[in-house]
This record gives sequence, structure tokens and C-alpha cells, in this order.
Amino acid sequence: MAKPQQSTRWKHRADDDMPKASLSLSNLKKSLRVFKYVGAHKWKLFLGMFFLLGTSATALVFPWLMGDLMGVIGGVGQMGDSSKSVSTQDLLNFADNAGVKLLILFSIQAIFSFGRVVTFTSFTENMLAALRKEAFGKLIQMPMSFYSQRQVAELNSRMASDIGQISDTFSTNIAEFIRQFIIIVGGIILICYLSWKLSLIMLATVPVVAIFTLVFARYIRKLSKDLQDKIADSNVIIGESLQGISNVKTFTNEKFEINRYNNKVQEILKLAIRGGVARGGFFSFIIFCLFGVIIFIVWQGIHIMLENNVEPKQILSFMFYTIFVAASIGGIAEQLASIQKAIGATERVFDIIDDQPEKIDLSFVKTNSSLKLKGDLDFKHVQFTYPSRPDFEVLKDVSFSAKAGQTIALVGSSGSGKSTLAALALRFYDIGSGEYLIDGKRSTDYSLTELRNQMAIVPQDVLLFGGSIKENILYGKPDATMEEVIEASKNANAYEFIMSFPDKFDTLVGDRGIQLSGGQRQRVAIARAVLKNPAILILDEATSSLDSESEHLVQEALDKLMVGRTSIVIAHRLSTIKKADKIVVLQKGEIKEMGSHQELIANENGLYHKLSKIQFEWS
Repeated sequence: MAKPQQSTRWKHRADDDMPKASLSLSNLKKSLRVFKYVGAHKWKLFLGMFFLLGTSATALVFPWLMGDLMGVIGGVGQMGDSSKSVSTQDLLNFADNAGVKLLILFSIQAIFSFGRVVTFTSFTENMLAALRKEAFGKLIQMPMSFYSQRQVAELNSRMASDIGQISDTFSTNIAEFIRQFIIIVGGIILICYLSWKLSLIMLATVPVVAIFTLVFARYIRKLSKDLQDKIADSNVIIGESLQGISNVKTFTNEKFEINRYNNKVQEILKLAIRGGVARGGFFSFIIFCLFGVIIFIVWQGIHIMLENNVEPKQILSFMFYTIFVAASIGGIAEQLASIQKAIGATERVFDIIDDQPEKIDLSFVKTNSSLKLKGDLDFKHVQFTYPSRPDFEVLKDVSFSAKAGQTIALVGSSGSGKSTLAALALRFYDIGSGEYLIDGKRSTDYSLTELRNQMAIVPQDVLLFGGSIKENILYGKPDATMEEVIEASKNANAYEFIMSFPDKFDTLVGDRGIQLSGGQRQRVAIARAVLKNPAILILDEATSSLDSESEHLVQEALDKLMVGRTSIVIAHRLSTIKKADKIVVLQKGEIKEMGSHQELIANENGLYHKLSKIQFEWS
């Protein structure tokens, strides 16, 4: 089958940072669509917001009470006129009172924090469970044209990384963003209330230093990521050189590999030193600027306290609020970045959900199907181009027919259109122009689900799912009995090797069937097709990559499978299709010859004769 070009839109390096989306009204509106998956769990969002407001409020009360407690050190409490002397017992009572209030406050905050995390997590995960189900449901129903333009790894990333990012954001980042925003606003209001003079100093210094700290930290993280990338590149050189050591020595390229590695090490060295200088500058910046600002505010606070007879507890509360506000300013930017990533992730997930799927009938029950095809096939003047390559015509005016039960062989060089015809027969794609008739009726007039239920394919590269042999055979008919599975395996010449395994039909095949040989995988795939009992069978070079013994066993099973079924056989080994009722010879998307093996081989100037002669000489 001709390979369509890949869409660059879906190309994505695994080690790239997840892209962010701009915080526009349009993007926010798109992202809010996720709330339609909330269902009956909407109340958890409101309960979670209640807990969130509770944690924010208790966080704002803490510096005030802490100022009361620490203010005891100054010898002044909240007992009226601060000019009067206060006894030690009064101070102890006041400290006990403030300490108890703080313990009660932390107890309440602990309850609110637990409630917030639990309710937001439950709300988010229930919402995302519904989103995952719909996204995968749409993904599995997409047409083959969708998959021909996208990488499987990229689609897997949409289902894993993007939905994971949305999960983190809704369960943690949004709540933290709101909490820190409340602390910033509430903290600034309380700071202004405590001392408007100190608040002006704080607002002129702390936010600026916090923002510079954030920018500096991001720069260091970028340097660190670049360094890790360079180290990874150097490890690739080591791996390639050692794995291909025979080639290195054969071509006497030891010096070339040493220079290649040394150049990369020099890049690592330069980047590491830059990172060290940046980290040293960052630590110096923190020590001088951040702590310098705090010292400056304390210094000015002492002046204000002494000059204006301000209680020490007010200055201490002010300092705690300043630290809280500074920390929240530094943290809110990170939460905002995560929210931006989540918006981008939401857009990409909805790209899948909003795409147009095939018309698959999910309520269809295979055993209740009323459609029973005879298997008459007729391609009339078919022309086809892949959606991703509209300028390249893969099939040009192709016409041939097959009566029910006949075997039609498609032969030709690579890229001639054989696999494309097989894909059109399965309606993986709809034809561009012309007609494709099944039992005299246009293929598009059939229900796609019912039509494919009457078809089966045995491909060259068999993909088995990572379960047992029994489960893979049952994929052709999930409700089949064990007796039917055994009978299908016997017809596929698979029963003998299956029974030789200790676990027999319960033997695990491994990832993609790696635990089985090529011939064994083919016979399991044939057993799967036998169990499905299709009216139309497609064999896509099913024996081309097997050894002679495996090919004999597989071909014997295929011969039994094709009996009474309309079969389209794609073959490179012309010896396997001598018994075909009709052979269609393709070249560059056009039919060059058509007839039986004897008719075509008799034409010494024909393409089939030429192909047969080449294969005979090679063999």
C-alpha cells in the first residue's frame, strides 16, 4: 500500500516541554467544554470551592495570630493601653490564648485541606474518566485516512500525557492558583491595613524581586534541560559506537568516533560551566536581594514602630504577610504556566473528539446480523488518491470483477496499487470516482459495521494482541465456544503446535505475538479468520516472509480457508496463485493484464510472463 505523507501538525519530540496555549477568551471557552463531562459530580466542585475558600481564609488568619503570639516577646499584648506595664502572668495567658487559637486554626485548615484535595480529585477524575471514554471511543472509530496522517505514538500521547496534564491542573493547579491569588489580594489588603507606609515599601520591592527570582529560576531550568539533552546526545554516540563496534573497526573510524564524542563533551563542559555561573549568580541574588529586602522592611518597620508607637505584633504580622505574599507571587506564575499547558492539552484532546469518525454501529450484535453476503465483487472504473496526497493518483481506471467463491490474485511490483485495492475492498477508504459493488449493490449502501462483519483479512505482518492464544483466536468471534476455537485451530494447522505448549490455548503470546514464530502467528491469524467465517477474504502476502516448511503449513491452511469464499490474494510469490480463478496484473495503478495463470504465462511479451521468468531465474 502506498504510504501517505505524515502530517507535520502531529510531529512532537518526546523530550519537548508540553506546549502552552495563550490565555485568550476563545481558548478558555474551548477548554471549559470539559465541564460537560462532569455529569452528576457537579456538587463536588462547589464543595471543593468551599474547602478551598476555607484553606485560603485560614492561611490569611495565620500571620495575624502569629503576630499576636510573637508580639508577646515585645512585652505588649492586646490588653488596652500599651503604656501600662503588663505582668508576666498576663503575657503568659495571652501567649497561651494565641497558641491555642493557632492550634485550632491549623486543625481547621487541616480539615479544609483534606476536604479540598479529596473533593477536587474525585470531581476531576470522574470528569476525566468520561473524557477518556469519549476520546478513546472516537479514536477507535476514526477512519484509516485519519491514522495514515498521524503517528500512533502521538495519538497515545494525546490519551496519556495530555489528559494527565488536564488531571494535574484540575485536581491541583487551578485550586492552588485560586488559593494563591486570594492570599495575594487578601494579604495586600491586610498589609495596607496594618501599615500603609510599610505596604508602599513592600509593594515597591517584594513583587519585583519575586518576579526577577522567577525569571532567573526559569533560565537556570532551561540551562539544566539543555545540559541533560547534550548528555543524552553523548550517550547516544557511546551506544551507537559500541553497538556498531565491528563497523567502527572495519572502516578504521576510531579517531572519527573519538572526535565526535570529544566535541560533544566540550559542549557539555561549556554548558555545565554556564549553568554553574548562573546558579552561583542565583544564590548571590537570593542572599543579597531577597534577604536584603526583608532586612530593609524590618529596618523600616522598627523605625515606624518606635516613631509612631506601633505595637511589635503589627510589625511581626506585617512581616509574615509579606513572606506569604512574596511566596504566592513566585508560585502563582508556575500555576499559571500549568493552566496554559492544560488549555493546550484540552485543545489537542478535543481535536480528536471533534474529528469526523466512521459510521460505526456500536449497538451492532454480530450473531444477530441479517446481512449474508454471497461475495460477488465488482470494481468499475475506480480511481483513487490518498487524502494526504491528493496530487498523486494511486489507482487509475481500475475495473475487474469476482463471482462468489472465486479467488482473485493481485500481482505487480511494489507501489502498483495492490494493497490499496485490498484497503478499498474493506472500505478502509472510499473510492474517489467509479463504483465498487458488492452483490450488485453499491458498497456505500451497506452498513459499514455489517459489511466488515462479513469480511476478514490475513495480513503479511500479523499483529497479535498481548493476551493468550485463545483470546487472539476469539477475536474473530468473541462468543464462540471452546469447541469452535479448537476446530478453527485445526483448520488453520495451528492445533498441533498449540497443544505442544505447556499452557496450550492459555499460552501468552507476548507483546505483538513476539513469543510465537512467524508461521505460528500466521496460523493463529488464520484460525481467527476461520472462526469469523467471512464471505469475503483478503490475503495480503500472507506467506511471503516464511520459511519453506512454515509456508507449506500456512498455504495449506489458507487453501482450506478460501474454499467457498470470495478471496482477494495479494502475492509476490507467483507460485502460490497458479490456481487462482483470475489474476489481475497491476503496474503504476493501472491494470496491464488479466486472466488465468495459463493464459497470462502463454503471452511471452506480457508483464506476468516477465515477472514469472525473473522469479524462476532467482529461485
